[in-house]
Amino acid sequence: MGTVRPNVLIILVDDMGYSDIGCYGGEIGTPNLDSLAAGGVRLTNFYNTARCSPSRASLLTGLHPHQTGVAELVNNDGPGGYPGSLSLRCATLAESFRAAGYHTHLTGKWHLSNEREQPADTWPTRRGFDRFWGTISGAGSYFQPTTLHDGETPVPLSDLGPDFYYTDEIGTRAAAAIREATTPFFGYVAFTAPHWPLHAKDSDLAETRGLFDEGWDVLRTRRRQRQLEAGICSDDATLDHRDPAVPAWEDEPEQKWQLERMEAYAAQVRAMDRAVGTILAALEETGQRENTIVVFLSDNGGCAEELRSDPEGADQFRRHHLIIPPTAPDGTPMKVGNSPGISPGTADTYTSYGQAWANLSNTPFRRYKRWVHEGGIATPLIVSWPAGGLTGDVIHAPHQLTDIAPTLLEATGVPALAERDGEPVPALPGASMLGLLRGGEPVEHDLFWEHIGNAAIRSGDWKLVREYEGPWELYDLSADRSESNDLSAQHPDRVQDLADRWQRWADAVGVIPYGDVLAARATMPTQPA
Repeated sequence: MGTVRPNVLIILVDDMGYSDIGCYGGEIGTPNLDSLAAGGVRLTNFYNTARCSPSRASLLTGLHPHQTGVAELVNNDGPGGYPGSLSLRCATLAESFRAAGYHTHLTGKWHLSNEREQPADTWPTRRGFDRFWGTISGAGSYFQPTTLHDGETPVPLSDLGPDFYYTDEIGTRAAAAIREATTPFFGYVAFTAPHWPLHAKDSDLAETRGLFDEGWDVLRTRRRQRQLEAGICSDDATLDHRDPAVPAWEDEPEQKWQLERMEAYAAQVRAMDRAVGTILAALEETGQRENTIVVFLSDNGGCAEELRSDPEGADQFRRHHLIIPPTAPDGTPMKVGNSPGISPGTADTYTSYGQAWANLSNTPFRRYKRWVHEGGIATPLIVSWPAGGLTGDVIHAPHQLTDIAPTLLEATGVPALAERDGEPVPALPGASMLGLLRGGEPVEHDLFWEHIGNAAIRSGDWKLVREYEGPWELYDLSADRSESNDLSAQHPDRVQDLADRWQRWADAVGVIPYGDVLAARATMPTQPA
């Protein structure tokens, strides 16, 4: 491998389900990611935190989101809740790498500050990134994104050309940062794709027309079969069939409109894959591909959120000016919400793809973004490092976001910052995956989650999980990864042991009971997400 320190490139996508890309079973064309996986390692039991902001906070700090101040979204819930901004008492990977002499750059979505318009200590330019181009807020238009900044300077929409498309621009600018880096770099590319709104270029839509005509039932079965053939999910794991809240495809009254929704979503995934290709090409052209660690993953599972199209719901949504532009680029009103009268894809629409297609995205799991059942937290994870001695295998050992920072720091020899501004920062709780990626033995450690009161612990193949205010459920993931057969009644002692472990973790990392968060939020003014 030589003595040259490796570059690090993290590529994060937004609201993409477990099975959407080709190398995890999907029918959407993703040749660049499939090629990356073919030359790297795929993990089948890797987990995020179920929601965009906490996943970003955990990924960039190596801590559990509750330790970072960003446990739900970026709203400030007052003294009794979470502040919703990245704490000054934790260090980012960018800060650790910059202290070690790396050039650091971020292209794309930040979503870790409750101050979206005025530069603050929680902006990327003040949390270790030498270079930033992207959006401070979360979801937004792909044709006219709000809170777009170059460093700390706002980028007016009038500066964007007629062919501007955010996903493409993220790829172009990330590639430029790679070409211009004069030292080893730490790069973070945070796509908003394929998060709603369903905005796609005509050329990408043309490639997805007809791809889903057989409907979600047939496609879910086929994705599952491809996963089995690729060794992504074991053949003794049960298949979670269609969500009971979703009609059979043959009973769906608005098939044409439903197909338009999924075609637009798939077009966004294709655009993201093309942008990844742009970035990988920059690595090849600069001779850096061999010694660059590339990590690809999603921030949560497929998103079942439906956007209201009734007048009250649409008007309420429009008032969030940091999420949705006031008008389309041609000055016409935005068409907001999910209804058959609004065909998705164009810049004057603001829609999502809904629960039925999210159920397909999360094959073979149940639940969605926000839940800590498998459908909410399971993500593809691809790691590629040609010079790093990785095995090229499919790996089934369970890991989560807190394990990425220790892995990257060990691989590069960069020490984690022990303090920030003279104050100590928490020690990293995760376990390095580097030995495992090189063919070594798995590191046994418990995994933990809490999000909006939903809670889970995984210990080996056993997972204890509950929805907010619901009872604990127990699953043996070696035979039931889809969480279809609750074994809690048969194993009360195991339930109690795992519940006790979860509570000790929650106390240690500062989980606030969700009822207390809701009470605190009720006293605060309404804020955009």
